[in-house]
Amino acid sequence: MDKTKATKEIEALRRTLTQYNYEYHVLDNPSVPDAEYDRQMQQLRELEEQFPELVTADSPTHRVGGKPLEGFQKVQHNVPMLSLANAFNEADLKDFDRRVREGLGVNEVTYVCELKIDGLAVSLRYQDGIFTQGATRGDGTTGEDITSNLKTIRSIPLKIDEKNTIEVRGEAFMPQKSFLALNDAKEENGEEPFANPRNAAAGSLRQLDPKIAAKRNLDIFLYAVGQWEAGTLTAHSERLEYLATLGLKTNPEWHKCNTIEEVISYVESWVEKRIDLSYDIDGIVIKVDDLAYQERLGSTAKSPRWAIAYKFPAEEVVTKLYGIELSVGRTGVVTPTAQLEPVKVAGTTVQRASLHNEDFIHDKDIRINDTVVIKKAGDIIPEVVRVLTDQRTGGEERYTMPTHCPACNSELVRLEEEVALRCINPACPAQVKEGLTHFVSRNAMNIDGLGEKVIEQLFDAKLICTISDIYQLKREELLELERMGEKSVENLLHAIEISKDNSLERLLFGLGIRFVGAKAAKTLSVHFENMDNLMKASFDELIAVNEIGEKMADSIVRFFAEEHVQELIDTLHGLDVNMSYLGPKRVTQPEDSPFVGKTIVLTGKMDQLTRPEAKERIEAIGGNVTGSVSKKTDLLIAGEDAGSKLDKATKLGVEVWDEQQLIDALENRE
Repeated sequence: MDKTKATKEIEALRRTLTQYNYEYHVLDNPSVPDAEYDRQMQQLRELEEQFPELVTADSPTHRVGGKPLEGFQKVQHNVPMLSLANAFNEADLKDFDRRVREGLGVNEVTYVCELKIDGLAVSLRYQDGIFTQGATRGDGTTGEDITSNLKTIRSIPLKIDEKNTIEVRGEAFMPQKSFLALNDAKEENGEEPFANPRNAAAGSLRQLDPKIAAKRNLDIFLYAVGQWEAGTLTAHSERLEYLATLGLKTNPEWHKCNTIEEVISYVESWVEKRIDLSYDIDGIVIKVDDLAYQERLGSTAKSPRWAIAYKFPAEEVVTKLYGIELSVGRTGVVTPTAQLEPVKVAGTTVQRASLHNEDFIHDKDIRINDTVVIKKAGDIIPEVVRVLTDQRTGGEERYTMPTHCPACNSELVRLEEEVALRCINPACPAQVKEGLTHFVSRNAMNIDGLGEKVIEQLFDAKLICTISDIYQLKREELLELERMGEKSVENLLHAIEISKDNSLERLLFGLGIRFVGAKAAKTLSVHFENMDNLMKASFDELIAVNEIGEKMADSIVRFFAEEHVQELIDTLHGLDVNMSYLGPKRVTQPEDSPFVGKTIVLTGKMDQLTRPEAKERIEAIGGNVTGSVSKKTDLLIAGEDAGSKLDKATKLGVEVWDEQQLIDALENRE
C-alpha cells in the first residue's frame, strides 16, 4: 500500500474509532459490537506500525499507554485550581446564600447544582483542538503532568472541534465495577486492596507506567474551565452545555435552581439516591450560575466565594448481627468482629464491622441476633453505632468472650490497665502469621507481592514459620504452589532480595517490638546507627533518647534479651540483611532548621509529597510530627480538604502552612 492510500485509510479509521469511542464511553450507547471496534483498532495499529511517520498525537492507539516515565514534571496552572469551602447542613447552605446575595446586593440568585464526584481533580488543555496536556490539581498553583495516564481514559477525547486554546477541569474517578474488579485481582495476588475508589483512581493516575492506568478502566466528568479563549458565554450552565457539544463528558445530573430552597431540596433528594449510582459521590457542589456574578464575588486565597460543597453526612444503615468472630493479632490481642447480614453502606457492601473489645460489646449491650445501626467512619471503616433494642424479640443472646485463644487454645489473659484479652503464647500460629504479614508490609520491609494471602499460603505449606525463612525460600518450592507461575516467582524472589538493602528502621519496625512504631523505629535507628549498638543499649541509654519512654525502653531491652531474637538477628545478618541506618544523619546544626523543637501536625490531601515522605523529611531536620492538634502544636501543614484539624488549629491560633510552604522550607534546609 502506498503512503497516500495509507494516509486516507488511517484518517478514516481514526474518525470512525473516535466516534465509536464517544458512543460507548460518553453516550453509553454503542453502535457496534466490541469485536468490530477491536478489529478496526488492530487495523489502525498495523497501518501506523507500517507508516510510523503518519502517527499523530490524537490517534486512538495512544489509549493503551506509552513507555514508563522516569518521573512527573511540574505544571504551573495559569488559573489557580482552588478548593471549595464546605457546608454540612441546611443552615450552612442558607448562610452561603445570604453571603452571596449580600455580596452582590441582589435579592435573587440562580444556582447550578452538580454531583460532587469522589475522585481526583485534574485539568485538560486543548490547543488547536488537540489534547496536549493533563495535570493534577497539586497545591492549586502547581500540579504534576499526567498526560500519558489521562490519555488512557477513553471518555477523554484526544481531539475536539475547537481551535481556540481551552483548559477544562473535572474529576477523574474509578467506577464501582472497576474498583471491585481491581480489588479482587489485588487480593488474588496477595496484594493490599485499595481502601476506596478515590484512592484507587488517584493511585492509578500517579503510576509512572501508563500501561497500568490503561488497565484500570477510569472515567471522568468535566465541570469547569480554567484558561478559556473559546468566545463569550454568560453562564456556568452554558459552559456545561458547550463542553458537552464538544464531546467532553459532563455529568447529566446537574440542575439549575432559582432559590436556596430549591437547592436544599435537590441536595436532600441525592442523600438517598446516591446509592443507586455506578460511581461514588460525597456531596453536592453549588455554584452561582451567572459568570459576571462569579467575577464580582471573586475568591479568597483558597476558595471561590461563588461556590460551596455540601458534604453528605456519614450514611447509617440498619442490619442484623448474626454472629461474632474473633481474630488474633500479631501482639496476641483478640479482637471481636460483628458478622452482619450484607448491607450496602456508602456505595459498598458490608458484611463485617469492628466491635473493638469486650468492654465495647458490654457497654453497648450488643447481642447475637440484634438489629443494629452501622456506619462507615470516614466512609471507610464499618462500625456498629448502636443497637435497636425496641426491635428485640427475646431470641437475642448475650455474648461472652472466650477464656482460651481461638487459634491455639492457650489461656487468654487481661494485662493490667488493658481492656483487651491477649494470647501470650509466642508460638500461636495466628500471631506468627500476623507477625510475618507485618514484617513484609509497606511501612516495614515493603516486599511487593508478599501479601496476607501469600503469607498464609506459604505458612500452611510449612515453607515459612519465622522471618528468616522468607530469605531462604527456594524457587523450586514456590513453583509447586497454586497460582505461582514462573514470572510471579521470579518477581517475588527479586522483591525479597531487594528488601535486604532496606535501612535499619524498616527492619526494626518489621520485627514487631511492642510499643515500637514506625516513628520510634526511625528515632532509634538514627540515634544508634546500627543493630549491634541498639541491642547493646541499656535501659538508661534508651530513655535518654528523645521520645523513648520507660515502657518502650523496657520492652526493647526485654525483646533483645530473648535468645530466639538474638538467633534471628544473627541469621538475618548471615543472610545479608542490612543492619545499619542508611538515611540522613542527626541534625548537626539545629539552628538552621525552622522545625527543630517544633511540634508539627500534617492534615489533608497532599499532592507533591506523601504523608510518610513529609513526616520523614521534617523529622530528619529536627521536627516532631504528631497526629492531633493541641495547645502544644506549633505548626499545622494543611493539604487539600484539611477539615477539622485546620478548624481547631485556627481556633487555637496555631500557625498554618500549605504544602508549597513546607516544600520550600525543606528544600532550603536539607
